[in-house]
Formats: sequence, structure tokens, C-alpha cells
Amino acid sequence: MMKKFLTHPIGIDQGEAVVFSEFADGGDMSIGEGPRERRATIRFNEVFRSVPVVQISVSLWDVDTSSALRAELFADNITPKGFDAVFRTWSDTRIARIRVTWTATGEVSHPDDWEIS
Repeated sequence: MMKKFLTHPIGIDQGEAVVFSEFADGGDMSIGEGPRERRATIRFNEVFRSVPVVQISVSLWDVDTSSALRAELFADNITPKGFDAVFRTWSDTRIARIRVTWTATGEVSHPDDWEIS
């Protein structure tokens, strides 16, 4: 479904976040097996007027190449204030760390907006 904006200004926010870094302490993502998940809560720099569209991508992979790379990355629980960056892997895939970049696009408030209580 296409996201349509009213006549309000549109804001674009962007950033970068480390979802996890487990190579130094031997965490489950880097030495474990089976289904595993990590989440990072992202807060926008300003609150959007409504739920924005979020695009997320990997900006750093630090992976063990002795097995197949199996991974899923997505934005979850998107609100006008932020979202969760979710990274999942499974089987014998081992990942030491993941950093993501994100862009959020949506309606923002305008100084002339009326606040009706």
C-alpha cells in the first residue's frame, strides 16, 4: 500500500546503530547455534506526526565464513517516536557484530498546526 501524505511538511530522519557486538565476549550470536535474535531500540531525533516509513540496511557485517550466512533484518514496532531494529540468524551461522543504517520518512508537525484538546 502506498503511503500518502497530506499537506503537512515531510521530514526525513536518518541514523546508524550497532544492533549487537559480541565478538569480544563470545556471545551467543558469535558462538551459538539455532535461532537467535537481537533488537536495538532506535529513537528518532524528533517525533513524527504519524507512523513514518522506515528503510533499514546493514552497514557493517562481521561474520564467520566457515558456514553459510543466514540472516534477516527488519524494522519492527514502528511508531512516531522510533522503532526496533531486529536482526535474526539461525542454524550454525556465526555473526560477531552488525551495524545498521536507517532512514525514516513521514509527516512532521508544522509550527502553524493547531493543537485541539
